[in-house]
Amino acid sequence: MTQPPDDFNPIPGLPETLEPGLRRILAPNPSPMTYRGTNTYLVGTRGLAVIDPGPRDTVHLDAILAAVEPGQQITHIVVTHAHLDHSPLARILSRHTGAPVLAFGSAHAGRSAVMERLAADGLAGGGEGIDDDFDPDRAVADGETIGGDGWALEVIHTPGHIGNHIALGWQDRCFTADHVMGWASSLVSPPDGDLTDFMASCRRLAERDWRVFYPGHGAPVGDPAARLDWLIGHREGREASILGALGSGPATARDLAERIYTDVPAALLPAAERNVFAHLVDLTGRSLIAPQGVLSSQARFAREDG
Repeated sequence: MTQPPDDFNPIPGLPETLEPGLRRILAPNPSPMTYRGTNTYLVGTRGLAVIDPGPRDTVHLDAILAAVEPGQQITHIVVTHAHLDHSPLARILSRHTGAPVLAFGSAHAGRSAVMERLAADGLAGGGEGIDDDFDPDRAVADGETIGGDGWALEVIHTPGHIGNHIALGWQDRCFTADHVMGWASSLVSPPDGDLTDFMASCRRLAERDWRVFYPGHGAPVGDPAARLDWLIGHREGREASILGALGSGPATARDLAERIYTDVPAALLPAAERNVFAHLVDLTGRSLIAPQGVLSSQARFAREDG
């Protein structure tokens, strides 16, 4: 995680023009996980796309509806992923506007095979806030173009933070939701988060020459290539620390979290443990380590070269 900047303080509910044809409305749901709140984006000048309506909040709903100016209407509601801070308001907004809800799929769509097995074995989510009731009117596919009135959004499936996560390319800009943010690294917590997928999605985004990223929380990212380099390097550094710690012998995710996250308060150790476990699953898949027994969050892991 990087230190959040102090100069990102938009007023919740107040539409803010970021560039022609793009406004942001901050939802009133600040928290350690959401920073100042969820960014809801309005794309277009006549027929509008609403990206990530946000949490179930009547004040935010009113703010979105009030932002529709004379001669405008909401024609598309696009949800980047089914977390409680991004998707619950979509259905309510759809009832008010008649616009369909588009997303990659339901809350567990796009989940990798290894995460499906972990979930089937009883591994529960780590507090990310899954919107289990979410179900779009239409599922969009990777590479599909969502076309509107004077705008087009390219669907880029970016699993990792959660399996049904998508980014949306808008010419040389990209709405990256929770996959790439400037104020913090993305949470990757099994079984909904998958680090192998996360790294692949980062590298896929890095293949393009983007001008700016518009994230789900926090300020626009003005140097997308540098931010992706940082995210990839950050995860590779954490991987090296885990492999180094396993050089001393087999250990559980909890053991490793206590050794590696020495400056983390005890209350945050469960989240650190989840992060370590995400790495352990990825390293297992790459045959660099192996669980002693069945792959689980409680297993002891050992290096394959040890």
